[in-house]
Amino acid sequence: MYHKKMTAALAIAILGSGTAIAADKPGADWITLEQAVEKAKAAGYTELHGIEADDDGWEGEGMKQDGKKYEFSIDGKTGELTKDKQD
Repeated sequence: MYHKKMTAALAIAILGSGTAIAADKPGADWITLEQAVEKAKAAGYTELHGIEADDDGWEGEGMKQDGKKYEFSIDGKTGELTKDKQD
């Protein structure tokens, strides 16, 4: 229960901090925005500057512990990180 509240609070904080959301909508069988945020955090992102639904998944950008900016993509259905490269 606490974990779900923290995830939702994190998503709200990200969305409230000027995160870009695209006009594309997530697919009906996709992981949720909150789950995508958790996947990005598990991949080492300490700050997310934007996350949005794209053609076949979530994509965004953020910063890792090394202080560098990276871009990422997460498969909408599987939650697998499909792109993780320095910007």
